[in-house]
Amino acid sequence: MFTGIVEELGRVVAIDHGADSARLTVHGPLVTTDAVHGASIAVNGVCLTVVDEAPDAAGTFTVDVMGETLARTSLGALRPGDHVNLERAMAAGARFGGHVVQGHVDATATISGRAPADRWLLMRFTLPDTVSRYVVEKGSITVDGVSLTVSDVGTDSGGDWFEVSLIPTTLELTTLGRKRTGELVNLEVDVIAKYVERLLTTHRPTTHPLNTQEIPA
Repeated sequence: MFTGIVEELGRVVAIDHGADSARLTVHGPLVTTDAVHGASIAVNGVCLTVVDEAPDAAGTFTVDVMGETLARTSLGALRPGDHVNLERAMAAGARFGGHVVQGHVDATATISGRAPADRWLLMRFTLPDTVSRYVVEKGSITVDGVSLTVSDVGTDSGGDWFEVSLIPTTLELTTLGRKRTGELVNLEVDVIAKYVERLLTTHRPTTHPLNTQEIPA
């Protein structure tokens, strides 16, 4: 589990493409300080597993990305030299700074607008139909692994959209400060909303099975 608080702005060093997979090597000196084989690191919000037996002294680690992940996230568009948001899995007992983030991308979205303000930036994203019902004003959402608060939602001729307000720290320490209109990002909606929906829509018998059995006198 993650919290959406980016620890480090990493950089893609190399990409080895397979027929339906890819192997990424990423430079991240901070997240590799205690990384071991099998450790989980979120790369742009995607939970990936370190496959190095021991990440090297230069601060790089390697992860495998299967075809399903490449098709459902923006990782397939990465190129050597691109920056990525990195976060290690949350340690038990650590401070919980963001919200519950699983590292399971629900959809991708496109940046549809940027509006600079005094010392912050308003950024608007398209909102795919598959996840729009989970996104509410003042609710939590993860964009490329960054825990953010939805500042507004709406619909126009282009479809549904949502906005977030980015403070200088977020712009400086994550990839969002470098993103431009038209670029693709990964979205993970609040998992609590999905569980609530499932609980409310799953069919349950109105009569408990014990109530249908005859109990001897």
